[in-house]
Amino acid sequence: MFAVLKTGGKQYKVQAGDVLRVEKLAADAGDTIQFDEVLMLGGDAPVVGAPLVDGAAVKAEVIEQIKGEKLIHFVKRRRKHSSKRTKGHRQKLTLVRITEILASGATKAAPKAAEKAKAAPAAEAAAGSDDLTALTGVGPAAAKKLAEAGLTTFAQIAALSEDDIAGIEAIKVKPEWVEQAKELAKG
Repeated sequence: MFAVLKTGGKQYKVQAGDVLRVEKLAADAGDTIQFDEVLMLGGDAPVVGAPLVDGAAVKAEVIEQIKGEKLIHFVKRRRKHSSKRTKGHRQKLTLVRITEILASGATKAAPKAAEKAKAAPAAEAAAGSDDLTALTGVGPAAAKKLAEAGLTTFAQIAALSEDDIAGIEAIKVKPEWVEQAKELAKG
């Protein structure tokens, strides 16, 4: 039995026991991961998904995190202004060994640790926070940095002293934000 799975924007035809080099995944060596995007199952009775096969998954074990071979990009311009440029790149990859192919009954894989870490501050910020973009000069990116620094309400910003402002490294808090936050915190 074989399966065609999709990960990292690429498709791979795999069987149990195969070793793959895929785009870097958020997993450590020895972890078991599950690929839920199965496009096709092959064997005695092939199943083609539309676009994915429902309930199918491929389980794999992470062997190690590696770097691919060095790729060199060389540019040479001729004619009047001859110049050369060389750039190199080594892609980060994950080496995985396919352990089993589940045709049906696969449970949805748990979100990766990196996705959980991104989702947690956003959920906490949305739970009991003010719209910090109401402050002059605070856009969505600055509001996100303020939330990462633990500042999600106008009252928290209004309570900042100059020493507190100097201690925040994620973003430069402007004194006028503190004044506006005091006014907005009052209501």
